[in-house]
Amino acid sequence: MARPRTPILSKPAIRLAALTLIDRDGLDGLSMRKLAQELDVQAASLYSHYRTKEELLTEVADEVTAHIDVSGFDGGDWREGLTVWARSYRDALAEHPHLLPVVSAGPGRREEALRRADAVHGGLVGAGWPPRYATMIGASTKYLIVGAATNSFARGFDDDVRVYRDRYPNLSQAHRLAEHAAEIDDASFELALSAFLDGLTDVFARVRVTPHD
Repeated sequence: MARPRTPILSKPAIRLAALTLIDRDGLDGLSMRKLAQELDVQAASLYSHYRTKEELLTEVADEVTAHIDVSGFDGGDWREGLTVWARSYRDALAEHPHLLPVVSAGPGRREEALRRADAVHGGLVGAGWPPRYATMIGASTKYLIVGAATNSFARGFDDDVRVYRDRYPNLSQAHRLAEHAAEIDDASFELALSAFLDGLTDVFARVRVTPHD
């Protein structure tokens, strides 16, 4: 039997090609026309699977974030829940940084994102946080995660010692930061997360809601 001249399309294949294009060329580099070229098909054939680019991006974002872990809340320990969620969320963003504007924009109507938001909020409230605080904690944790994933602090410094020598004596070792960027960025995120959780522990002692409150 002769092979079909037109490649057979599927939603998973389209999502994979779209994510590959985004990883390579950035979010602005994705268009249905360019995606069709990548898949060696006509752009019109994509629309039988996805009506709009936005619909496609929603499913790509859902796929990328599918491994964000909210199971840490299952045992009733809010610190464990936030820690597991924050680390896995940052990992997902770091793996596909160009997709960050889509993922971090908010759940909207994305089912996977809403499911996780519901689990986070429910886990916090179930552990004793008042609903208002649970909302603020979810938002604050997200600010920390997205900030950490947006760019690298360490890679923001030039590796030329002459930039800092003499003029900036307190930055005499700044040229070495880029060399250890991954280690510094990871440790800095963990420090910020730990300090944030320690601060919340004090707040929790004051506002905790018990079943009899």
